[in-house]
Amino acid sequence: MRQELLSLPKTLAEDVARNLVMVAKLLDEDPQEAYEYSRIALRLASRVAAVREAAGFAAYAVGKYSEALAEFRAARRMTGSTELWPVMADCERGMGRPERALAMAGEPEVQKLDRAGQVEMRLVAAGARRDLGQADAAVVTLQSSELASNSVQPWTARLRYAYADALLSVGREDEAREWFAKALEADQGGTTDASDRLAELDGVEFTDAFDPGAEPDEKPSAAEQPSVGEPSAPAEPADAAVAEEAGAEEASEAAEEAEVAEEAAAVEPQVTGGEEPEAAESEAAESGSPEASEQDRG
Repeated sequence: MRQELLSLPKTLAEDVARNLVMVAKLLDEDPQEAYEYSRIALRLASRVAAVREAAGFAAYAVGKYSEALAEFRAARRMTGSTELWPVMADCERGMGRPERALAMAGEPEVQKLDRAGQVEMRLVAAGARRDLGQADAAVVTLQSSELASNSVQPWTARLRYAYADALLSVGREDEAREWFAKALEADQGGTTDASDRLAELDGVEFTDAFDPGAEPDEKPSAAEQPSVGEPSAPAEPADAAVAEEAGAEEASEAAEEAEVAEEAAAVEPQVTGGEEPEAAESEAAESGSPEASEQDRG
């Protein structure tokens, strides 16, 4: 690629290179962003094969198969290489034309591919067979010396996984489980979900702890509970306002009670003073005063 960019003016070459670096960096993490960078590079240097190839892979990553195929064809015309043949066939599948992908699998260009390229072509052809409803033929298509080999190559995990999936589609569940396990052994980079497929076959179900639809636990988790000796979290502003309002109401009630008590204390002596003479007259009437007794005796 560097050699191709040398044909451009220095400043332009630097701009193109920066955009291509971003395409490579974001292709797996953020395909849409990578696609945007590829369009910029394409506008700057559409006659550079590396730019057309990068634009093709970026379009392929976001499902723009027709656009990707056009870019791959342009890159192939510029270089004469057959390296992109498998991904071009897969673009035909993506466009809903599996029969064209199968036709490409039988072309002489396949014989010019290296071993990795031929494995990729097998994967595409098997996928095309399944697209056409030929599940048994897909199983046969994947059977090869590369599949039978015990050596682990960059393509081994994907090949074994595809074979296991094809076996499962024709009801050969026990064999499928065996090959999913083999795929998992070879999958050092975690490129497949073989472990999940194995668990599914074994009847193991996983619950997403962060699933918003899951019912909350009645008790808080240990992480939510304050540790021993750890101060509790301060009250939220809303809680503090409620507490302050409640305190103000209590103080107001206490003040009212005190005022009522004072009024009662002020009224009580008057009532008591008015009742004492009546009580004295009552006693006098009942027992008789000393003066009344003397008059009676006279």
